[in-house]
Amino acid sequence: MKRLPSRFIPALAALLLSAAPASASGHGIDTEHLFGFTEGSDIGAPPEKELESETTARLGKRGGAFRALDSALVLKVPLSDRFRLAPGLAFAGYTMRGVPGLDDREVAALAGGFIETRARIFTRDEAPFGLTLNTVIGAIRLDAATGLGARGLSIETGLLMDREIVPGEVVAGLNVVYALGRSRLDGIAGDQQASNLEVAGAVAKRFGPGFFLGLEARYLRAYSGLGLDRFAGQAVYVGPTFYRELTEETWVSFTWGTQVAGSEARAGQDRDLTNFDRHQVRLRIGTHF
Repeated sequence: MKRLPSRFIPALAALLLSAAPASASGHGIDTEHLFGFTEGSDIGAPPEKELESETTARLGKRGGAFRALDSALVLKVPLSDRFRLAPGLAFAGYTMRGVPGLDDREVAALAGGFIETRARIFTRDEAPFGLTLNTVIGAIRLDAATGLGARGLSIETGLLMDREIVPGEVVAGLNVVYALGRSRLDGIAGDQQASNLEVAGAVAKRFGPGFFLGLEARYLRAYSGLGLDRFAGQAVYVGPTFYRELTEETWVSFTWGTQVAGSEARAGQDRDLTNFDRHQVRLRIGTHF
């Protein structure tokens, strides 16, 4: 099995641990959305709530035309400065034409619902870096790979770490995420089981009040089976990140990741465009109230 080097991961981890102590609250930075797919450890505090719209575009497979839009609307409710609940609804729209292994299809539908919990283990004031445990439990109504109707459950758990490298100016984040799901496609006997592992890191620099630009790298591995049983493929994505506060209450973030390396089990290609996509794009807009 070909394994890809991920030099950015240990380098970023060392950066998180070695920087001088910094106060998050002292500089007023909310790190949760400063990056792209990578997320910071901040969770907000009561009584403030947040309504967020997230749209992820997945573009390109090996042959044909493939476009998928996965959207979510989520309400984030901190119950304390250490714990947050966030229920949400997921929507999806897919267009597939001439993609090997997939039927031609156009579909737009409610994809399911989910509830996210975040438990803040320690803040950046208390330790060398902030650390939060994130867990998402979801109900599946649409299969993300094929666009077919489905019934199933998914679970995702991750550790979210961040650090102010230069207080108030440069912030780094590191996420380690494990996800698994079981579903049954409509009209097809037998369950589908899959799991994946993701390590994502990013650095963002402030270029003005409430304005950050950065760079993100992500390493993903896909498996058949719920327990990382049978290797299916791997991919590395790299891309820029953008974060901007539009008002005191409203913000927007954006990232575009391109698969720069990868491999598929029992295949010799230099990309995995079966289990993953050529491009992954994410747009988030949120408001506090």
